[in-house]
Amino acid sequence: MAGKLQLQWSPQQIAGWLRRAYPDNEDYHVSHETIYRSLFIQTRGALKKELLEHLRRTRAMRRSRHHTQKTDDHGRIRDTVSISERPATVEDRAVPGHWEGDLLCGSGSSQIATLVERQTRYVMLVKIASTDSETVINALIKHASKLPQELYRSLTWDRGTEMARHKRFTVATDI
Repeated sequence: MAGKLQLQWSPQQIAGWLRRAYPDNEDYHVSHETIYRSLFIQTRGALKKELLEHLRRTRAMRRSRHHTQKTDDHGRIRDTVSISERPATVEDRAVPGHWEGDLLCGSGSSQIATLVERQTRYVMLVKIASTDSETVINALIKHASKLPQELYRSLTWDRGTEMARHKRFTVATDI
């Protein structure tokens, strides 16, 4: 691969050449992203500098096309509670009422919130009209009122932006 870089081939050209040169060996069928990743992440020191000199773009760090530098907290959820702050009873699954949730997005505009109780592994599904935080929180608040408080003590969610209004959920449900 380094020989093709010296010829000023792009990672896209190298990936295409590998597929044509080794059509029967799938070990050589890699995407251009894999090549970039190996150059930017796995290489170190002098080797990295030498390889980067042969790339058409000599930027030291590659960013995804969705990356933004507008603000330091762009896309971050404010006032999050770390998973390490969960009570020990949640971790050892001794007491029911502690849930884990996630939002699943299907084809078109179908979304479902999955809620799994940690002790019993009981699963509840909540149909969500859209992925914006307001809609998700409203649906979860409405659903939370269907269970007794002792069966709905806490909810652990990933850091998806659908939970950006998590404080309103906590205030409305005491969960």
